[in-house]
Amino acid sequence: MLKRGLNSVHPATGALFHIIFILYTILCIVPIFLVVAVSFTDELTVVANGYQFIPEKFSTYAYEFLFKDSTQILRSYGVTILVTATGTLLGVSMMAMYAYPLSRNDLPFRGPLAFFVFFTMLFNGGLVSFYLVYVRFLGLKNSLWALILPLLVAPFFILVMRTFFKNIPSELIEAAKIDGAGEFRIAGTVIFPLSVPILATVALFTVLNYWNDWFMSLLFISDDKKVSLQYLMYKTMLNIQYLTSNTQAAQGIAQGGSAVELPSETVRMAMCVVGIGPIVFAYPFFQRYFVKGLLIGAIKG
Repeated sequence: MLKRGLNSVHPATGALFHIIFILYTILCIVPIFLVVAVSFTDELTVVANGYQFIPEKFSTYAYEFLFKDSTQILRSYGVTILVTATGTLLGVSMMAMYAYPLSRNDLPFRGPLAFFVFFTMLFNGGLVSFYLVYVRFLGLKNSLWALILPLLVAPFFILVMRTFFKNIPSELIEAAKIDGAGEFRIAGTVIFPLSVPILATVALFTVLNYWNDWFMSLLFISDDKKVSLQYLMYKTMLNIQYLTSNTQAAQGIAQGGSAVELPSETVRMAMCVVGIGPIVFAYPFFQRYFVKGLLIGAIKG
């Protein structure tokens, strides 16, 4: 049926879709090439001529400036990788275990539990109460758990996963019960293997949330050894902006009274390259599970 539907598409329509997606892909890739090119361009050239895809004057000074404190960057990389891996694993597991029971009509107190998720998606207690809960009540100041727990569960993802679980045929659950399987075995051997597409999708977005987060480090972390990579880049950019706008401060840190060359434009692009580098390789990893999960669902569904 699927093959017949694909073959019934008019060739002109298929060619139009190919052109649209090719153009969309180009629009997504071209800015990345521009960012990389500018990061390897001399700062004065960028200021004089603007951004160019081919560097008129090649320079690695932005990266040299950025990696003068390479120990701090590598330490922040480690913090971000640890927080991202731990948060994604725990978060997807908890959201899946919450969403699956909500998809079952025989769950006691199903309505109040679903309302609790929906309510927290619309309302929150504000920044002050949010800060006091994690610092005063949980005592997580300068703790890596302060970077993990706030982003651990997303109500929207729970509702999306619940919708996916509800579309799984109930006959599969009944057949597993007839074979003597308990609830945990049904979830682990029947439901979750068929839900690889949604689990991989939620995992990918959770990875992006953790990797791009800098606000939690700003709120809860004052120890430079525990800040995330994105917050380190953010703080570096603020320092450069302050020095470029304050000539007296820049001269104060200059060696021998000479002027300090601050690559504000190129270092911004270099920080983008440094920050986005590892996460680019995450998508192909998850894409493999997208395809595998879709095939399993098509065969068994």
